[in-house]
Amino acid sequence: MLESGAGLVDAARACNEARDAIAQLIQSTAREAELSGRIVDDGFKERVALRLERVETAMTRQVSRGIGILATIGATAPFVGLFGTVWGIMNAFIGISESHTTNLAVVAPGIAEALLATAFGLVAAIPAVVIYNHLARVIAGYRVLLGDASAQLLMIIGGGIGIRAAAPPRAAE
Repeated sequence: MLESGAGLVDAARACNEARDAIAQLIQSTAREAELSGRIVDDGFKERVALRLERVETAMTRQVSRGIGILATIGATAPFVGLFGTVWGIMNAFIGISESHTTNLAVVAPGIAEALLATAFGLVAAIPAVVIYNHLARVIAGYRVLLGDASAQLLMIIGGGIGIRAAAPPRAAE
């Protein structure tokens, strides 16, 4: 809608009921145009830019919710697995000291615990990191999309397309 060359009023009318991020950017710009009496001046452009930035930030925050948990899992799960590995090896050494032998039957349970803990840590960490990286790329693309839409809106209001421009100053009489 923004790239078609339509004015702000037409764009706002077209996305009147929509709730997506681009529609919110358009509606926020149209609201500011109404509050400003449809007069395009530098103050209006600054207020619109501020509104657009706030909407972009809110939308980015909304889609980024929960990504920190994935980062935490990806960063800490290997250490939890490592802790389990140390615990299993300690149990193997305890088994050796209690039986006074290095028989495989004595060492195997502790080594099995260690390997299982390591595997669980990796099973948790690897998908979390892969999903986190994917979401980070998607969110970055989303931010670029919002930035492009904001730039389009600023160009529309900068040209006064679909808005009444401010009257030129009168010469002193």
